[in-house]
Amino acid sequence: MIGQVEVNSMDVDGEPYPQNQVPIQRSLSPVQRASSVPHRLPHFTVGYVYSQDMMLHSSATGEHPEQPERISRIRTAIRDANLLQKMKQIPIRPVKRDEALLVHSQEHWHKVLAIQSMTPSEIFESEAYYESLSLYVTSGTTRAARLSCGGVIEACLAVARGELKKTFAIVRPPGHHAEPEEHMGFCFFNNVAVAAKVTQFLTPVRKILILDWDVHHGNGTQRAFNDDPSVLYISLHRYERGQFYPCGPFGSMESCGEGAGLGYSVNIPWPKKGMADADYIHAFQQIVMPIGMEFAPDLVIISAGFDAAVGDDLGECFVSPAGYAHMTHMLSGLAGGKLVVALEGGYNLDSISNSSLAVARVLLGEAPPELAPMVASEAGTETVWQVAMEQSKYWASVNPKACEPREEVDEISFSIPEILKGHRQHFLYTQYQMLQVPLMTKMFEERFGSQVMCTNDFLENPTIIVFVHEFGNLRIELDGKPTCDVQMENSYLIDFSKELISWIMKEKYALLDVNVFPRPFASPLPRGHKHVESWTRDVLTYLWDNYIQLSGAKNIVFIGHGPGCHALMELMESRPVGMIRYVNTVIQVVGNMSIPLIPKDADELRVWYSKNSVVIVHPEHPAFAPEARILKRHGRVLQIEESKPIKLIMKGLPLIQDHIRQSLVGKRQ
Repeated sequence: MIGQVEVNSMDVDGEPYPQNQVPIQRSLSPVQRASSVPHRLPHFTVGYVYSQDMMLHSSATGEHPEQPERISRIRTAIRDANLLQKMKQIPIRPVKRDEALLVHSQEHWHKVLAIQSMTPSEIFESEAYYESLSLYVTSGTTRAARLSCGGVIEACLAVARGELKKTFAIVRPPGHHAEPEEHMGFCFFNNVAVAAKVTQFLTPVRKILILDWDVHHGNGTQRAFNDDPSVLYISLHRYERGQFYPCGPFGSMESCGEGAGLGYSVNIPWPKKGMADADYIHAFQQIVMPIGMEFAPDLVIISAGFDAAVGDDLGECFVSPAGYAHMTHMLSGLAGGKLVVALEGGYNLDSISNSSLAVARVLLGEAPPELAPMVASEAGTETVWQVAMEQSKYWASVNPKACEPREEVDEISFSIPEILKGHRQHFLYTQYQMLQVPLMTKMFEERFGSQVMCTNDFLENPTIIVFVHEFGNLRIELDGKPTCDVQMENSYLIDFSKELISWIMKEKYALLDVNVFPRPFASPLPRGHKHVESWTRDVLTYLWDNYIQLSGAKNIVFIGHGPGCHALMELMESRPVGMIRYVNTVIQVVGNMSIPLIPKDADELRVWYSKNSVVIVHPEHPAFAPEARILKRHGRVLQIEESKPIKLIMKGLPLIQDHIRQSLVGKRQ
C-alpha cells in the first residue's frame, strides 16, 4: 500500500528526524516504480543540532536579551526557506562530566549542576550575584547548558568522524565567555572549547582553528587554549581599549598566547562601534585567511555570534547577512571543507535569524550573495595593519606592508616615536649631562636602546630616583579635517616630566630615567619565544640586578607613570625580597589606567606595599565607582583634582615631593 513510512524519533523534542521521514507519493509518470524496489534515504552532507529543551533556560521577566526565541527563530527561518529538509538532524545529548572537565574545573561543574536544585526563593535571593556575572538562572538552566555544550560536541564529532562535511549547532545558552573556573557573560559551559578538546581526544583531528566573530571577545575560549599550539584562536571583536565587555587587556592585539601557544591567539580588536562588512572582509583577507592557510587546520569551528549584525543594539555594528555568508564561504576553503558553526551571541531576533539563514545557505553549497563595491573604514584599516605588525612576528604569511593604511614612504623616513626618543636623549644629556645606560643583551638593546638614561653620579649617590614612564603628549593643530595637514608651528610635545626631573636635580638625587615604550622588532620573534609584553618587565629586572643593586644607594624611590606603573608592579612581583629590603617608597601616577594589584599570595609584599606606596588617581577613576572596592593590594590610593592624565603628575608634584622627603627622613644620605 502506498503511504508514509513511520519511525520512532529519539530526539528530545519528540520530533521525527527529516532524514527518516520519507513521504512516498504516487508518480505522475505513466511508468511507476515497482513496489518491491527499496526506497533510498537521502544522502546528507550537512547536519544541524537543535532541541526545544534548551528553551527551558528563560528569564523570569522575559526581557533578557539572551532569550529562548533566539534558537527557535533561527530554526524556523531555515525551515521556511526549505533548507531544513536538506540537513540531517543530529541527536543531541547533555555534556558528560568527564568531557566538561577537559576545560572546566570540578568546582565549576558542580556549580552549574547545583543550579538545577535551587528553589525559587534561592534563585530570587541569588539574583544579584548572578547579575554581577551577567547571568540569570532558572530551574531549566542546567539542562539547557548541558544540552548546548553536548550539542556542539556532537556537531563536531559528526564532522571529525567523516559522517558529515559541515554542521550547524543551533544552541543556547552561548559559551565563549565561560572560563575554566567561572561562568559569566550569558555563558555556563564553554561549548566550543569543550567540543574541541573532546574532538581531539576521540578522533584523529589534531589541529583546530576556532574563528570567533561574536562582537565580544571570547575570553573563555582564548583562556582555554592560551598555551596550546594545537588550537589556533582568532577573534574579531569590539575592544575600545579594553572598555567593551568582557573588558581588560586580554582581548588586545598584543595578547597572542603564552608559552608553547605564543602566536596561536590572534585578536583583531575594533576600536569603536559601527564596523561593517568591508572591515570584516578586509581583516579576513589580510589576517584570518593567510594565518589560517599557514596553520592548515584539520577542522574549523566558527564561534558564530551574530551580535555584530545590522540591527543588534548590543553590538552596534553593521555586518550584513551577506557579510557573514562571505566569511563562512572563505572558511569553508580550509580543512578540506570540514566546518562546524556553533551559535554564540546575537540578540536581535530578525538579525540573528537572517544572518543564520545566510550562513546555512553557504553550508549547503550555495554561493554567497554578491557584495557591493566597498572600502574598509579608516579605523578598520588601521586596526588590521597594527594586527599585521603584531602577528608578522609569528606568521610568515602576514605581510604588514600589504595592508599599511598610509601612503608609501621612503626608506629614509623616521617614525615619530624614534624622533621623540632622540629628542629626550638629547634633552637629558644637554640639560643634565645624563648618560645612556648600556644594555648588554642584543634583544634589550634592539628594543630599549637609548631609552635608559642616568645621571653621572648614579653609582655613588646615596639616593636614587627611578622614573619609569612612556612618552609625553603630542598636541597637533590641523589645517582642516578633510586633509588633516599638520600646522607645524602650532604643534608641540608636552613633557610632563620636566618639572619632576628639575626638582630631582635640585635636591641632588641620582636619577635613572626609563622609557618603557618599546621599539618594534626588526625581525620576527622565534616561535615559542616569550610574550613581547614581558620585555618591559625583563628590562626593569635587568636594571635592578645589574645597576641599582650594585650601586652605592642607601635610599631607592620608584616613580611610575601611566603604563610604567604596571611595569613597576611586575618588577616588584619578580623581586619582592629586594623591594622590601632596599626600596623606601613607590609612587604610582596611574591616571586613567587600571590600578595595578599586588598578587593575592604575596602577603609580606602586600603589607609592605600598603605602607610604603602612594597611588595617585583622579576622582572619577573607575576604582571609585559604587560597585568597585579599594583593596590593600592597590596600595595607598590618593585623589588629585585633575581629570587630565597629562596634568596629573604636574598637579600632584608637591605631594610627590613631600612624600619622597618623608620617606627619606632618618635615612642615611
